[in-house]
Amino acid sequence: MSYSTITSDKSKKTALKLCGFGGFLGLHYFYVGRVFMGLIYLCTLGLCGVGWLIDILVVALGAFRDNVKAPLRK
Repeated sequence: MSYSTITSDKSKKTALKLCGFGGFLGLHYFYVGRVFMGLIYLCTLGLCGVGWLIDILVVALGAFRDNVKAPLRK
């Protein structure tokens, strides 16, 4: 019996770039389809910068998920 892991069609590398350069605007959330969180980041400038810095670590460590909770592909 073999097991398969469902992964997103979104790239971790692209999400990390978007988070690094436009994370305070929520670009990485819009990229993975999490529009509501993207709007929150857009209105609060990345939760005053704190959420943005945390998200850089979360994306880099591979724990960031898309809108259906699937891990991003490498």
